[in-house]
Amino acid sequence: MKDTSVNRRDFLKLSAFSLGALALQPAIKPLAQFTYPPAERLGRVVWWGTELKKTPSPDSETLGALREDDLVPWLRTRVGSHFERNQNWVETPEGYVWLPHLQPVWNIPNVPLSELPTSSRGPGMWVEVTVPYVDLILDNPPARSPWTQDRLQMTPSIRLYYSQVTWVDAVRTAGDGSMLYRVNEPFGSYGDMFWAEAAAFRPITEEEIIPINPEVEEKRIRVDVARQTMQCFEGNREVYFARISSGALFDYLGNKVDAWETPYGRHPIWRKLISLHMSGGTTGGGWDLPAIGWTTLFVGSGVAIHSTFWHNNFGVPMSRGCVNATPEDAKWVFRWSLPSVPYDPGDMTVSLPGGTIIEVVEA
Repeated sequence: MKDTSVNRRDFLKLSAFSLGALALQPAIKPLAQFTYPPAERLGRVVWWGTELKKTPSPDSETLGALREDDLVPWLRTRVGSHFERNQNWVETPEGYVWLPHLQPVWNIPNVPLSELPTSSRGPGMWVEVTVPYVDLILDNPPARSPWTQDRLQMTPSIRLYYSQVTWVDAVRTAGDGSMLYRVNEPFGSYGDMFWAEAAAFRPITEEEIIPINPEVEEKRIRVDVARQTMQCFEGNREVYFARISSGALFDYLGNKVDAWETPYGRHPIWRKLISLHMSGGTTGGGWDLPAIGWTTLFVGSGVAIHSTFWHNNFGVPMSRGCVNATPEDAKWVFRWSLPSVPYDPGDMTVSLPGGTIIEVVEA
């Protein structure tokens, strides 16, 4: 089902290169060689077999099928019809794609740094992916995390995607002259480290995570499961509103899964991280995802408000208990809510009574 022009054996050989070999031979295909549609705004397909329709309706003529990670020019969003709740479609030059199956992305390469700043962990900085995707090469095989193992079994491409946030702690020049960063997640990682083309990552600055209205102590967040909305209040004044995706009630086969519901009640924020490798669940129903940005934990079991890149169906329950938000919304809540998080180390845990209260209700 995937493009297997590079077979798994060759990819594993490539992944096993030492740092010395990286200096002699390019490990990553340069971004300049990636083929992206010539459009300012793009949509990345997040669901295998996504159909391209003649008109914005599931009953319309099917013009073709798209693979996961295919990119299409995003011309505009149109309201059409669909048997599910979301009625929005994306118009492309070739037809229409249902909005939930397209992640909005841009292609914004960056000028790499030849030397990383100093932090409490040594050289390193927080970065955000600003291209549709970037391929990774495993630096320290064998693969440790379920995510890395699964990806290597299914496809030769291990990737990070637009808007994902992570930590890089080393820089190196490949044989073709391109600069590589080493991705090394400090929080929640199984220990996998990767090399990736540095131009794909934008350095996150301390200024852009400066807290919003830190002098205001009376803050609260209201997550309405029925309406799939999130509201932020200072006292009785609403200062922010967003559509979210809370815990799904049914799995992909239509079976009801009570364990995926977002817990109702009043919960104080107890930990916040600029980025977290998130995993949990049980065999067959678990998950494992790297580089989840702007993570605000409010239930001890790991329930959080966090950035989401794997679907674009906000306003519909989609998660396994967490509150999925767009990268922009998750980042705003992260900066505004208490406790405030310093850039270094990018993690803050508070004891009871905790930080800002998150009320999960069903109005």
